[in-house]
Amino acid sequence: MMTINIYDNANEMATALRQTPEYTALKTAFAKMKADPVAYGLFQQMEKLQAEFQQKQASGQEISDDDIQKMRDFSGKLMQIDLMKDLMSCEQEMNRVMDELNQIVTKPITELYQD
Repeated sequence: MMTINIYDNANEMATALRQTPEYTALKTAFAKMKADPVAYGLFQQMEKLQAEFQQKQASGQEISDDDIQKMRDFSGKLMQIDLMKDLMSCEQEMNRVMDELNQIVTKPITELYQD
């Protein structure tokens, strides 16, 4: 019986993922956004804001209506920038691929519990 190293398979999948059109589109969109100082500055602010939200949630703090409104306002500001819209569109496509891969990888577990 041959032993299969699933980590080798996972590394092969990571290599293959880098060659997909979705990944290359995301990489290009990110590079374009990062090259624009205004867009990249807003991106970094959004990352910081999201990290603050996640930290509040992880520590059990309530996210206030003001916090939610701040995030909505900031998201609206970002969506006015074409580079950010393109990046988010590419992220959505990449997430779709990742969801499909996750379904494939977790299929044995799903089937196990369905039997």
